[in-house]
Amino acid sequence: MTDATTAARWRAAILAAVLVAGGGGYWLGQRGTDEMASEAAGSDGGKVLYYYDPMFPNQKFDKPGKSPFMDMQLVAKYADEGGAAPGVAVDPSARQSLGIRAVAAEMGSLAATLDVTGTVDFNQRDVAIVQARSGGFVERVYRLAPGDVIGAGAPIADLQLPEWGSAQTEYLSVKRLGRPDLTAAARQRLRLMGMPEVVIAQVDRSGRTGGTVTVRAPIGGVVQTLGARAGVTLAEGQTLAEISGLGTVWLNAALPEAQAGTVQVGQRANAKLTAFPGESFGGRVVAILPTAAADSRTLTVRIELANRGGRLRPGMFASVALGGDAKPALLVPSEAVIRTGTRTIVMLEMGDGRYHPAEVETGREGGGKTEILRGLAAGEKVVVSGQFLLDSEASLTGIAVRPLDGAK
Repeated sequence: MTDATTAARWRAAILAAVLVAGGGGYWLGQRGTDEMASEAAGSDGGKVLYYYDPMFPNQKFDKPGKSPFMDMQLVAKYADEGGAAPGVAVDPSARQSLGIRAVAAEMGSLAATLDVTGTVDFNQRDVAIVQARSGGFVERVYRLAPGDVIGAGAPIADLQLPEWGSAQTEYLSVKRLGRPDLTAAARQRLRLMGMPEVVIAQVDRSGRTGGTVTVRAPIGGVVQTLGARAGVTLAEGQTLAEISGLGTVWLNAALPEAQAGTVQVGQRANAKLTAFPGESFGGRVVAILPTAAADSRTLTVRIELANRGGRLRPGMFASVALGGDAKPALLVPSEAVIRTGTRTIVMLEMGDGRYHPAEVETGREGGGKTEILRGLAAGEKVVVSGQFLLDSEASLTGIAVRPLDGAK
């Protein structure tokens, strides 16, 4: 074989190798391009819109790669995902293992019952002030002290009132004249001096003056103050004693200001006291004081209770159930409500194994039920078991919460 032939053969082999390498490179390049196009289109032919970290779904990236937040790969978001029904999809076997359960929101009746605490106090409308109707001095004080419980008509002190004695002497003198008009005028003068009718009648019967008068309690109750002391000189209008009645008492309950709109004057209330276990004392709200306590952010609700036998003593502690009339409302189980701090949501069962979060506005609570004011319609099903897991999944995948005005 000649050198020329050998050289020709080498040139042909080299050209064939170049062609094979070029063809292989083109095929590899074409294959890589197809793979990238396939990845861009998605496993099911969808187009990739962006990439995201499931832990931070609101942050979007143009290219695949590793998440800057977590040690994980970014996930592709495809265009055709929007065509599927929104929500968290859970297959039947997973629903059973997770114990996901849903019930329908329904109209019902919910009484506005609110449990608060309070203390018993005197009824400040049932107070009697005993005063000296004329100047004089105290002859005798009956055995009393502040804090004593006395009955109506109990004697407090014997007073010597010289002005009363002079007026009674004048009255008897006019009466002897036999002039009815003058007698009536003199009798009226005794009344204007504050002399009780029983004292005037006694002067009429006996025909004798009595400058000494016994002051008695006008009502039964507790002696709060006692200013009468034996030998003390009195001025007209001076206070001898102050008595607080015990026929009824006030129960001052601390109501959180957030619940101020749920209580009204005239509303019924039931109190239970630790001093009387097993007993309940009924009453009604007589006032809601106009100022709130700055430290506790509470309003004072004044409840009047009957105090039969004087068993309820000021200072006693009580738990109070404030109950209103039952009103129709859209109700869901209280465990279905998720409070995030910024808003309140429920997880809706959409059908076909899908669940979607919806924002709601809640109202009253009671008996394991919560009133829904906005954001939900009767018949819509809410998840009452496994809802927190579904809410977490919805947050991770960036599912938008249905707004309040999005209900049926």
